[in-house]
Amino acid sequence: MKIIILINCPDQKGIISSVTSFIHSQKGNIVYLDQHVDKSANVFFMRLESDFESIDIEELQKKFDTELATRYQMHWSLHTDMKKPKMALFVSKYNHCLYDILSRFNSGELAVEIPFILSNHPDLKYIADQFAVPFHHVPFNKENRDASEKRQIELLKGYEVDFIVLARYMQIISSSLIDLYPNKIINIHHSFLPAFAGAKPYHAAFERGVKIIGATSHYVTEELDAGPIIEQDVAPVSHMHTIPDFINKGRDLEKIVLSRAVKLHVLRKTMVYNNKTVIFS
Repeated sequence: MKIIILINCPDQKGIISSVTSFIHSQKGNIVYLDQHVDKSANVFFMRLESDFESIDIEELQKKFDTELATRYQMHWSLHTDMKKPKMALFVSKYNHCLYDILSRFNSGELAVEIPFILSNHPDLKYIADQFAVPFHHVPFNKENRDASEKRQIELLKGYEVDFIVLARYMQIISSSLIDLYPNKIINIHHSFLPAFAGAKPYHAAFERGVKIIGATSHYVTEELDAGPIIEQDVAPVSHMHTIPDFINKGRDLEKIVLSRAVKLHVLRKTMVYNNKTVIFS
């Protein structure tokens, strides 16, 4: 069994030694360890992977909490590879990110379960059918907002979803849903944030004569498009490129950046602190 432990706490001497000694005392074999110190905030971060032939998870958690976490004032979480996380996909009418994620999932690249796809439009049901994933059409507008949010939450709880990916879902996520899934809703934004916000970012970028375009994946917070950034990338452009060129390049970036962000989240390589992320290699 593989166990991943994520830790952040005030920086002080002896943390790594204490944690590794604890894992050894529990007959675990450390296969990966990475750490970072934010010197300005005096905060220590660590991600550790260990293999155990046999272990009582609840007992391990109790011992870790009493022997280490309290002493070092740790915020920590423990994860195993015993079951794959459940990932719900929210979409609207754009299909490029949805196709990309489902293709990666189908090829075994993403170690997740996808219990359902939800959309505020029926247009992409045919894609869900192609990949044999249940599709739920939940219309969303000002008049039915409360009922739609209630239905979304019912589905998420009913399927015991662990996290949500907005694969170009063109609706603002409510605070009630964000509160249920803090730092567990991943969005893809069609620009290198913060820049060119609005309905036609590629047109604005074209008019400005930019030399790069980009995409940004981040966790969703109540402040629109201002959540902790997980992954970003850019592509060069020039005066030779047209607006359709910008859009095509941008969509390629959106697919790549979103898939990277999802992988990082699934592998427990992201830690959020003060609206920023620490991303482990």
